Amino acid sequence: MTITGKAGFTIVEVLVAVVVLSIGVIALMGSTAMTTRMIGQGRRTTVAMEVATRRIETLRAIANTTSPPCTGGAFASGGPITTDGVTETWIVPNAGTSRAVSIIVTYMRAGGTSTDTLQTVI
Repeated sequence: MTITGKAGFTIVEVLVAVVVLSIGVIALMGSTAMTTRMIGQGRRTTVAMEVATRRIETLRAIANTTSPPCTGGAFASGGPITTDGVTETWIVPNAGTSRAVSIIVTYMRAGGTSTDTLQTVI
């Protein structure tokens, strides 16, 4: 009995498999780099929002020290102040016992700077 066929892969099949595998690995590396950049950006945005939230809580505490609320001299606009690499400015309207406060934060990101505004009523 004679065996005419041989088992195995041809060189062309192996080369095609290597090319397909290489393209997949390159795509995976690209998406990993993008994911790392996005995580870094999310971290910077989180720090900026934490700075803004701290400022709001400070302003609420100041506003509640007077009767009626929001009438003390310390409850006013201010900034710019840089904290943790984030520059913050806050705007407090001049009148009323209930005021719409805006906190503007500016921070560095991959493409330059980014500015976000957090608004609340105190």
